[in-house]
Amino acid sequence: MDNVKNTKLFLLDMDGTFYLDETLLPGALEFLEICRKTGRRFAFLTNNSSKSKADYLAKLTRLGAQVTQEDIFTSGDATLQYLAENDFPKEILLIGTKSLEKQFADCGYDVCAEAPKAVVLGFDTTITYEKLTRLCNAVRAGLPYIATHPDYNCPVKDGFIPDIGAVIAFVKASTGRTPDAVIGKPNGYIARAAAEKYGVPLEQVCMVGDRLYTDIALGACGCGTVLVMCGETTPEELAKSSVVPGTVCENLAHLGKLLQE
Repeated sequence: MDNVKNTKLFLLDMDGTFYLDETLLPGALEFLEICRKTGRRFAFLTNNSSKSKADYLAKLTRLGAQVTQEDIFTSGDATLQYLAENDFPKEILLIGTKSLEKQFADCGYDVCAEAPKAVVLGFDTTITYEKLTRLCNAVRAGLPYIATHPDYNCPVKDGFIPDIGAVIAFVKASTGRTPDAVIGKPNGYIARAAAEKYGVPLEQVCMVGDRLYTDIALGACGCGTVLVMCGETTPEELAKSSVVPGTVCENLAHLGKLLQE
């Protein structure tokens, strides 16, 4: 409970935490207001690098959330921060959607360089065999190889679609290599990058989400965690999990009450 009370920045997962498809979950909008009234910050944190901040902002606004792009932090954002911190060259091979390509191009990257000096793999819902071949060839050539996040599947309305982790497995089968760095949850870099972006010490950051193996596993880096039971995780899965959340709440309405006690 102390990790909740001491939190200055809540990192909020979206699907399964703030909303399900097009439906807000209980207490979602109220939680944002409680954060504002108690002097806390919040940011929506997502591993999904296939969509832009504008896409997420449009959905959140449509659902009634009064937020800006500044309140959204994606694995694509964190990857750009990682590349800048480590002085990566601007000539890269980026495997991603047009949205991700634009985000990187806006930051000065040549995303389809004739002679790339690094490879960045995002969640590409437009992937083709040609792209996979170029990706494998570049990785096999020994270029630095970065992935935006590790998820194997992405939840959609009717189940799941293959996510970036499935492509990572494909590339490993073909080349024998795995990424040199994976940025998104549960890897600690994305939490540290968010803490730096919003100017909050990592120990005063708390990840709120519904997945044990990404959201809650992020706590290994030193941030707090809250598991909400309105999404993917069942009570049975929680009971047998080796990943233990700092706090368990029914939903954001419950978490908001804890902040006001």
